[in-house]
Amino acid sequence: MDVPKRFIELAAMRSALDELSKTDWDILRKKAQERAMQKVPREYLGKYRDPEAKKLVKYQVLEVIEEYKPGLDINVRQTLAERLTNEISGYGPLEKLLDDKEITEILIERWDKVVIEKDGILQETDIKFDSEEHLALIVERMITPLGRRLDYSSPMVDARLPDGSRINAVAPPVAVHGLQVAVRKFKPNLSMENLIEYGAVSRELAEALKACVQARMSFVISGGTGSGKSTFLNALAEFIPRHLSIITIENPVELRLNHPRVRSWEAKPPNIEGKGEINQLALVINALRARPDIIIVGEVRGPEAFALLQALNTGHSGSMTTAHANNTVDAMKRLVSMVASAGQLSPALIPAYVASGIDMVVQLSRMPDGSRKLLEVAEVVGEENGEVVINPLVKYVVDGYDEKGKVVGRWEETGNRFTRLHRFKEAKVEWPGWLGGGQD
Repeated sequence: MDVPKRFIELAAMRSALDELSKTDWDILRKKAQERAMQKVPREYLGKYRDPEAKKLVKYQVLEVIEEYKPGLDINVRQTLAERLTNEISGYGPLEKLLDDKEITEILIERWDKVVIEKDGILQETDIKFDSEEHLALIVERMITPLGRRLDYSSPMVDARLPDGSRINAVAPPVAVHGLQVAVRKFKPNLSMENLIEYGAVSRELAEALKACVQARMSFVISGGTGSGKSTFLNALAEFIPRHLSIITIENPVELRLNHPRVRSWEAKPPNIEGKGEINQLALVINALRARPDIIIVGEVRGPEAFALLQALNTGHSGSMTTAHANNTVDAMKRLVSMVASAGQLSPALIPAYVASGIDMVVQLSRMPDGSRKLLEVAEVVGEENGEVVINPLVKYVVDGYDEKGKVVGRWEETGNRFTRLHRFKEAKVEWPGWLGGGQD
């Protein structure tokens, strides 16, 4: 059987690139870097991943290759120029992964072991960095423009890249086997309609949750890492009445609300000197003075939960947040613990304080097949014996798996009476008739 011409060309190209020694590569990289620094206009230097900057750098890189390796095949020259350009004005080996729209997360477990997530499943790649030092250089390039540093005295960093992607890096001595990096790529907004199409929620349940938002019920979106909490919160917030004013508070910013009145605030980490931090607690407290109707905290992690509950108990109904928890009961326990960490209330009073501020809890999960599903919807009905009491309304029931290994299931009402039906009447919102049965 004849081998397609394109395959022969690709094999020849790989062979030619493989013959380029590490010394040759290092020389070309150094010469190309020097040429770019000399010839590229200063306003484009340091604009990593900027298309115009990369175009200007690539022109200089091609000239260097012509000078030092004039006999290379044109396809080899182009491939080599692309790699060198990525090194100089991009993020090196990560460029290819960042440009791949099907990849949702990048995990660098070691400089020579890079794992990606596609369709919710982790896959190993053949991509590697030249060395630990090479990886450190790329990470430094990513975080320095953000005013962050990563070294022995400051071995952890969590930041937002210019395109909205999120980078978390951990260096020695915390990462005992060398620098490790996780990049959660920015995803375009998914609407509730998209989530219905993907099977994350049913249409009937989405309509019921929409009515709850329009009736200004407060929400906690709970789930594990990667369960889709921010995505679901973003979609749910689409239903907030358009005349209301919203302040979002995040660390870092991930939400992109489709709403006409949004003020987005982002917590600020300490600078390189360790000064200038503005945490989420300070932002929530300040938001109370800035006349929002609704406050959305991207994720509560600590004392800011107390400030958010203050808002919910003083007229800011309809506010929302997310929390890490395995189920709706644990979500409320975690919220009680976070409010307690502020040290402003007697422990005996906190469960009732939480119960008076939160209306609804939505539990999400990443399923074994990689899909995200809404697992449970519950309402908060009060406090009893020092615990927040919840009333489960809807649960997702797994029936099994299809021939492709995809989860097959359905959403079922629990039969418990929904105690907040009067809220729809008060807000003049039509109850869709599907969220827990019973009559008010």
